Amino acid sequence: MPAYSVVDIFAGPGGLAEGFSSVPGIGAERAFHLALSIEKERAAHSTLRLRSFLRQFKGNLPQRYYDFIATGTDEPDWATEYPREWAAAVDEAWQLELGKEDPEERLNARIDRIRARSGGNSILIGGPPCQAYSLVGRARNQGKKDYVASDDDKHFLYKEYIRILDRLQPAAFVMENVKGMLSSSVDGENRIFDQVLRDLRGERPGATQYRLIALDPRSNRQLDLSRFEPRAADFIVRAEDFGVPQARHRVIVVGLRADIAEGLPNAALADLMVRRTLKTTVQHVLEGMPKLRSGLSRGADGDSEWRAVVEDAMAFVADLDIGAGPEQQQLFNSHAKECLAALRGMNRLPGREASGHGISAECPSELRDWLLDARLTNLPNHATRGHMPSDLARYFFAAVFAQVVGRSPKANDFPEELSPNHENWKTGKFADRFRVQLAGGPSTTVTSHISKDGHYFIHPDPVQCRSLSVREAARLQTFPDNYFFKGNRTEQYIQVGNAVPPLLARWIGEALFTILTARADAGDGLTESARLSNVA
Repeated sequence: MPAYSVVDIFAGPGGLAEGFSSVPGIGAERAFHLALSIEKERAAHSTLRLRSFLRQFKGNLPQRYYDFIATGTDEPDWATEYPREWAAAVDEAWQLELGKEDPEERLNARIDRIRARSGGNSILIGGPPCQAYSLVGRARNQGKKDYVASDDDKHFLYKEYIRILDRLQPAAFVMENVKGMLSSSVDGENRIFDQVLRDLRGERPGATQYRLIALDPRSNRQLDLSRFEPRAADFIVRAEDFGVPQARHRVIVVGLRADIAEGLPNAALADLMVRRTLKTTVQHVLEGMPKLRSGLSRGADGDSEWRAVVEDAMAFVADLDIGAGPEQQQLFNSHAKECLAALRGMNRLPGREASGHGISAECPSELRDWLLDARLTNLPNHATRGHMPSDLARYFFAAVFAQVVGRSPKANDFPEELSPNHENWKTGKFADRFRVQLAGGPSTTVTSHISKDGHYFIHPDPVQCRSLSVREAARLQTFPDNYFFKGNRTEQYIQVGNAVPPLLARWIGEALFTILTARADAGDGLTESARLSNVA
């Protein structure tokens, strides 16, 4: 069976594509081949194109790439050194703002060629930008004077997804978005998700018909496609249930073209996502990484300056009254002093960047093997940003508190001496403005907000006294360690926060391939290849 041709739109840095392109097919063939990927942001597109270039080497990445990562020097001119592979990447990864450029200029012709060459065996993946659907984005929009939801193009970018769906007529599609899409409405009346589902099903004259599938339904209603479809809430996929060390809940809708869904055995829809036994934690992916120190955002930032500032901050915090019972108070003070002693005992401080790479010995093998690359000598995008001294004291307090109490502190847990000068600090609106990622469980959702200041993503190790690096956030998102993010650091954080976790995308791809191959032998339930895919 030839690989399915994949069109990835609103692609970001390529999280969905990374997962889909890794799914094994039949024999030596991959199940999915990226035919076209589209992203509008310059930095994200540069990352996307670089990864497309590397895929041309079919897993055997050139040594020149590892040398580039190891030395941190200027990126090689790939077009000169590898002209064929670079040309293929340029042809695949487009920088294009969907809905702005007239599709007749070039996009429609490309979609038509993919449709013709694939013979109907194509897949559409991606998700429209989510700012208008997210709870934070909606709250922000409500605060804008004269904001009218019906005039906000971001609410209707999914229409471009539908337009491409109609033109490509793929065998299947995958659409991802934030959970807030389920409740988002236009002017408080029409729920957007209801219209999205109608459009995805093809409920309009002349449209290709699709049956919708939930990958991890909370009910069994979808097992008879001829009678039932999932409820809205069934489309929520919880990433932490499938080996991602992050509590990331997203709406993921899969659609099968009606001719493919017809006669599909119910067994093909049972237990599609079979990874719930794979539980991973923050510690699994952060432990073993090279330790780093934070930076100072103001003034000199040498080792001696940083040591003086952080030792003062630790000493100050170690004597604070946290308003807890005698036992917890004693544990907090003693643990803070132990961390201070550990810092004072370091003859040589970690740098803001470091060589080497590693991972916890306790990390489950499926995740460890997915992340690690033995050919790397150091981790790309693993460098810290600078913080204000007052915030370093808060980071240290929060990390020690979390280790002692077992949770990240809320605003009312902070001693008055550490309270920031924010009007809403004690109102409860942003009670977790400073949030530690607890080592023993999945992280909170990594979002593009990590680009702002890092307060929501404090490293669990108090001695490092910092927020997460881009690479640490990328590990929580399950990007392989050899995945290089381009752009400045802010742009890198945004790319990581907006992406679909690639390992989750692989499980989605495997589940979809299971469905598609099951249909090939509906009389015997699942085909042998489908069975192998379902239990691999």
